[in-house]
Amino acid sequence: MKRSLVLFLVFCGVIACGPSTDGPAGDNAAITVSAAVSLKDAFNEIGVLYKARTGNDAAFNFGASGNLQRQIEAGAPSDVFASAGSKQMDELAAKGLIDDGSRRDMAANTLVLVVPSGLRLTIAGFSDLANAEVKRIAVGNPKTVPAGQYTEQVFTRSGIKQGLEPKLILAEDVRQVLDYVKRGEVDAGIVYATDAQIAGDRVRVAATAPDGGHDPILYPIAVIKDTKNKRAASQFVDTVMSPEGQAILEKYGFRSAGGAAR
Repeated sequence: MKRSLVLFLVFCGVIACGPSTDGPAGDNAAITVSAAVSLKDAFNEIGVLYKARTGNDAAFNFGASGNLQRQIEAGAPSDVFASAGSKQMDELAAKGLIDDGSRRDMAANTLVLVVPSGLRLTIAGFSDLANAEVKRIAVGNPKTVPAGQYTEQVFTRSGIKQGLEPKLILAEDVRQVLDYVKRGEVDAGIVYATDAQIAGDRVRVAATAPDGGHDPILYPIAVIKDTKNKRAASQFVDTVMSPEGQAILEKYGFRSAGGAAR
């Protein structure tokens, strides 16, 4: 009888001291970061920095910001969202899906017109896209791709949108636009300056979007409100905003956005 009582007490002690999901172990779980594809190279490197700083792993889900927004709205597992445009983050905030106190503008970018390096046509500015010899122009789909939305603004404000619509080849994200240009499948494409930088000598920057031609290109980042890994997710945002994280973004051509909280 005594032996049975001892075994029962030991069993109860094991249950009482068993693993809990409320402590640090829960916070240190691997996180999922949904991020604009234009951040891919920089974030892969920042992920290494994050691992070194915290011991946590970050798995990345790269894509068009609009598609990532829809995934989060549909309940896809994600702990952090990093967008290439404020619009997508604003819409998630309006639905109460992000931790507003965690939101930061982490980087800024520039829109550029690129052409294949061997192109024989004369394209020196956005207005040249209206020329008859320019047949195919790759742009991000403005319904889901922030770069496509900025591009549409440039076309509209320049007064050339209507004449260009039959020439447009819509891409699912900005890296697809870049691939079309690199392979010479289009006469021109519109991407971020950071994308043009990683393409090297396979593309040539023909022009930069004019001042006031589009809204400011800001990259906000925030923790998803219902994440079960809030501490680890917040640490990732802190890593991105740290001097080391900002230096990595600068290395890949991003500009500072000031990092102010909203």
